[in-house]
Amino acid sequence: MDTQALWLTLKLATVTTALLLCIAVPLSWWLAFGKARWKVAVEAVATLPLILPPTVLGFYLLVLMGPRTAFGRFFIHLTGHPLAFSFSGLVIGSMIYSLPFAVQPVATGFSGIRTEILDAARLLGASPLRVLFFVLLPLSRRSLFSAAVLCFAHTMGEFGVVLMIGGDIPGATRTLSIAIYDQVQDFRYTDADRTAFLLLAVTLLALIAVYSMRKQARSG
Repeated sequence: MDTQALWLTLKLATVTTALLLCIAVPLSWWLAFGKARWKVAVEAVATLPLILPPTVLGFYLLVLMGPRTAFGRFFIHLTGHPLAFSFSGLVIGSMIYSLPFAVQPVATGFSGIRTEILDAARLLGASPLRVLFFVLLPLSRRSLFSAAVLCFAHTMGEFGVVLMIGGDIPGATRTLSIAIYDQVQDFRYTDADRTAFLLLAVTLLALIAVYSMRKQARSG
């Protein structure tokens, strides 16, 4: 087992999940209750990584993070190094690639809350932020849990995007999925089997947790 790749993957999944939830909550709130005409376009963009080939997304992110774009040059000027082939670049790419897994469960949870509850909270003088933190989030805790678990598991198994924007740098950008590829290339099938089984177990446990939570919600 490549322990460096394991800890890097766990770190990447944890950071990505935490940042994604901070973005998914306000975005899902707007998608669930906003009335803008272009909301459908935003929802489509947020869902796009689900069906877009990872290599396509990784290619455009690699170009965006490079020194030929204004964003890439600004980041290099700010930090002294490019985003591409760095852990920060992996985090940004993972957030974009896993965005649908955070937004869709939370938006669904928000949409399932009865409007009478929200209207009652507003009539009692609750501000929009208090409605969010004291009504929407507690009532959508199962959806938040599902989003967190799915984002974590999805990030753990990423390959195409992280390979395109991070390469294969040991201790810096080599994740477990890339380690499996390297192990197979080197004909180390026993090591590859162990690494693949770990990712399989994480994914299976994540799905069991999500479906168990949904079953509890239905029975409750």
